[in-house]
Parts: sequence; structure tokens; C-alpha cells
Amino acid sequence: MIHNEEMHDEIGDNHIGSSAKNPLRDDAFALSDDEKIERIKKDVHNILQTLGMDLTDDSLKGTPNRVAKMFVKEIFGGLNPNKKPKASTFDNNYKYGEMLVEKNIIVYSTCEHHLLPIIGRAHVAYISNGTVIGLSKMNRIVEYYAKRPQVQERLTMQIVQELQQALGTEDVACVIDAKHLCVNSRGVSDIESSTVTSEFGGKFKEDKTRREFLDYIKLETKF
Repeated sequence: MIHNEEMHDEIGDNHIGSSAKNPLRDDAFALSDDEKIERIKKDVHNILQTLGMDLTDDSLKGTPNRVAKMFVKEIFGGLNPNKKPKASTFDNNYKYGEMLVEKNIIVYSTCEHHLLPIIGRAHVAYISNGTVIGLSKMNRIVEYYAKRPQVQERLTMQIVQELQQALGTEDVACVIDAKHLCVNSRGVSDIESSTVTSEFGGKFKEDKTRREFLDYIKLETKF
């Protein structure tokens, strides 16, 4: 048992993901949102009480409920498939055949190892094979997959796979540059480092196309 705990701590501290899909149980949506909020509220109350906080204080009285609602309705709302954005696509009637790049899409996610924020920017590109997608939908796809306990590698892959399916093409790429507060605020406490992940599909695997995309984004991300 101790060995398993040490192994799991090592996996979490090294930010190693276990699956390309978010690990959800089969009964993940058996409870309603309101039922989940009630359960989480009690759990947060117990955590704060165990830490020695005075939950009769006016500043803390509402914290368990606020945290529970935030988990279910906001920062982990992307777990709910009912909130998946509809990827509206259109015929490429103007015959635009070059790369389309959406830069600097804000990423707010949560590291699944320590439940601390991941904050950064995503850069997404595709080459149309006859279909285009609304620009705002690209932002919403990033937001949807970010709003769940995540690892950055998985998030990058999920964004690409979702756009590939919506657009009917393999020619999709994504680069994410983000800070992990589990690295910046604990452990090694390195406040300067950021993590860059990439996923390239179709033509973006070719050196010329990939370089063109990377030249567009230049990775001069500022937070």
C-alpha cells in the first residue's frame, strides 16, 4: 500500500497522465448538478474544519457552497457532455485554401494532480478541405475541454481531435503554452517556467507547414 501511494505521488508530481481521455466512471452523471453541489459542499466543509478554520466566521460561512458551485458549474463544467458546444460548420464558398490560425485563445484549466490552475494560451490552426468553422467555436472548444481536471498533453490532443471530427480533415494543429500553479506555487516553486505542448495532424506533420504555423504564433506568450 505504501509503495502504491509513493508511486501515485510520483506520477502526480511528475504530471504524468494515465489516459488520452478524461478518466470518468460509468456513473459520472447519475447525480444531478444540485445533488453534486450538496455532496461537495459537505466535503469542503469537512476539509476546512479539519484544517482548523472557524466556519462560523462571516468570511467563511459561504465558502463550502461557493466552492461546490464553482466546481460543478464553472471550472469542471466541461465534464458534462450536455455542455459540449455545437461545432457549427459551413461550406468554404470563398475557396480559401490557406492555413487559418486562431492565436492566443485563453486557457483556464485545472491540473488533475493537485487541483491547482493551469493558465495559458492555445494557438489553433486548420487547413480547410471544403468546410470552415466559426471562429468563436474554436474558442468554445478550447474552453469546453479546459474546464475539467486535466493534463496539458491530453487537452492539446482533445482540441485537435474535436476539430478534426468537426471539419472532416486531419489538417489541424494546436500548441498550448501554459503555466502550472502546481509547479509555480508548490514543489519546486518555479514562477518563471511554462509548459509547451503540441499536436499536429495531417499536413501539419510536414516540416514546411508546421514551420509556417509556428512562425505565425512565435510563442511569445505573455500571461
